[in-house]
Parts: sequence; C-alpha cells; structure tokens
Amino acid sequence: MKLNHINLGVTDVLQAVDIFQRYFGLRPAGGGMPLDEKMAFLRDDDGALLSMFRVNDVQYPKVFHIGFLQDTPEQVRAVHRQLTDGGFHIPGPSENHGRLTFYFTAPFGVVIEVESFLG
Repeated sequence: MKLNHINLGVTDVLQAVDIFQRYFGLRPAGGGMPLDEKMAFLRDDDGALLSMFRVNDVQYPKVFHIGFLQDTPEQVRAVHRQLTDGGFHIPGPSENHGRLTFYFTAPFGVVIEVESFLG
C-alpha cells in the first residue's frame, strides 16, 4: 500500500509551495491541478500528492508534523544548512533514537522534520 496524499491547511499557499519546491524537491502535480494563492498540489519523487489549502488559522495537534527522510546524515546537515542560509532560524540536527533529525516550524504553520538513520 502506498501513501496517496496529505492535505494541509496553510496560512500562505504560495510561500508553502516555494519552500516545499526549493528545499524538499516537490514539484507541481500538473494535470490541470491548481497552483495559486488559494490551493496548490505538489508531488514527491514517489508520486505522493501534497495538497495545500489557504486557511486563516492553522491548528494542528502539538505532535503533528510531516517528515522528510534523507538517505544520509550528510543530507540532513545539507538541508539544514540550506534552510539556515535561506534565513530560517532552526536548532541544529541532533541524534535521537538512532537517527539524525531536526524540526522547524515553517512560517505557514506546519512543523517539518528532516531525518536520516545513523549507521
């Protein structure tokens, strides 16, 4: 079974699209699916769909987040460096349960985790 899609409410759809494309390699879903200030649809390398809709007040449970798995710890550090070079203030990656990981709250209201398994 494969994950088909995740639907997110975000405060700024175009900002979310920019961050997901620039730092996480997602791309427009195509096929006539909208990509504008009200809603957007992106796909990952495996074809899973990330749909985003503009909402005024993003509210997720405290434990909610989305995660991006990297192949190596070096890739986790590289994504962290790209984000901090892009102006985000994010605590550095740390080792946790056999993984190198970091979390940050994106400005559009969603917590994102980037991780890789260690050795």
